[in-house]
Amino acid sequence: MQAVVHYELKPGSVEIREVPVPEPREGEAVLRVAGAAVCGSDVHQYHNTQSWTVRPPVILGHEFCGRIVAAGKGMAGFKEGDRVVSETAAVVNPESPLTRAGKYNLDPARCGFGYDVDGAMASFVRTPVRCLHRVPEGLPDEVAALTEPCCVAYQATAVNSPIKPGAVVAVIGPGPIGLLCTAIARLHGAGAVVLAGVTRDRPRLETGMRMGATHTVDVQAGDPAGTIAALGDGLGADVVIDAAGVSVSLKQALGWVRPGGHITKVGWGRDPLNFSLDPLVRKAVTLQGSFSHTWAVWETVLRLLASGQLDPRPLISRVAPLSDWKSCFEGMSAGTLIKSVLTPQA
Repeated sequence: MQAVVHYELKPGSVEIREVPVPEPREGEAVLRVAGAAVCGSDVHQYHNTQSWTVRPPVILGHEFCGRIVAAGKGMAGFKEGDRVVSETAAVVNPESPLTRAGKYNLDPARCGFGYDVDGAMASFVRTPVRCLHRVPEGLPDEVAALTEPCCVAYQATAVNSPIKPGAVVAVIGPGPIGLLCTAIARLHGAGAVVLAGVTRDRPRLETGMRMGATHTVDVQAGDPAGTIAALGDGLGADVVIDAAGVSVSLKQALGWVRPGGHITKVGWGRDPLNFSLDPLVRKAVTLQGSFSHTWAVWETVLRLLASGQLDPRPLISRVAPLSDWKSCFEGMSAGTLIKSVLTPQA
């Protein structure tokens, strides 16, 4: 089968390769991939700018849906032909105290699809049955393939951020995760959501308005602090969600959050901070990291997708065959595409 393989830790070391079709082992299933969405992390690996460990050669792709076509021993609760999505925690330590507490997303032994374990930018992918969730009837493949980023945003916004009805929320970074955080903040009761980006993000900021933002601001040309202050009592945002892929955005968040407020950081940034964290102390701000997701989050998000309460379709700029992976990666890197979904079976 053909697959998009990250084969070396050098910029541009990604290509289509012929690889064997995986066989299911005990407790695993093999899916025929119907849709594999391109994540910003895939693009980072293409440019070799990631801040996480990658073990090449590895097939990219951790946002996907498909149908079960083969099952190993011990597959319970699913059958061949079932339409499913898969979580990303491909390997966890079942004896870890975190795994036993349901926090397997934080297990230090966790390995994920697309960087530690072969992912889904291929015709078939092997996944543990424990990772699978049924796709609701009528949910299109290109939407189901976006379940994973929706879960990342839900974990950051609805689980790890104390958003109360009427709260003023600022979201930094109008990438896919920031846009989804914007939508979920409104679903969670935020009274105002300010989505912040840079000048080249104007089309994405416009998309953000369609997804629930009440205000947008260009940090290079506008007055984010003034916009936020005008929405409340002048002291700043109750919650700031940092979904930008740069470290300096945390400095912005510290400037915009109110005293006693909350910052959730979900965006990765490999560069050192190079600024003082004194405002964190002076304002007595809570700083919360958010990583990945859990079983309950996936079930909730799938219900939201099925009901239409959460609609990620405005993010989808292109649905393309696997052979067009490179133009999709480069379009997302250039900012001309928000999100692409590859269809290996096309």
